[in-house]
Amino acid sequence: MKRNVYLMATMVCCLCLTMAALAGAVARSEGATVQPTKEEVGKVNINTASAEQLESLPGIGPKIAQRIIIWRKENGKFQKIEDILAVKGIGEKKYARLKELITVE
Repeated sequence: MKRNVYLMATMVCCLCLTMAALAGAVARSEGATVQPTKEEVGKVNINTASAEQLESLPGIGPKIAQRIIIWRKENGKFQKIEDILAVKGIGEKKYARLKELITVE
């Protein structure tokens, strides 16, 4: 008899914990936001992007982001995306990773 009461109490506790976990999961999913992909947001305009936006690109850290901004100030707008190769620290390999993610328009 005591064993049945113990089992029943354990089952009720497990059921309550499961329901609480499900309720929390539903509450989180209702308030959750999904981050859009780069393709959904669009390309990063290297002529207008902030340092933070530039740093969101693969292989671009604070130093290279700053170099891009300095290059823009000294040389004007990038005319084509390939012009970013003139920035120190951006070579062919890095450009290959960036070219689908950047624009000058």
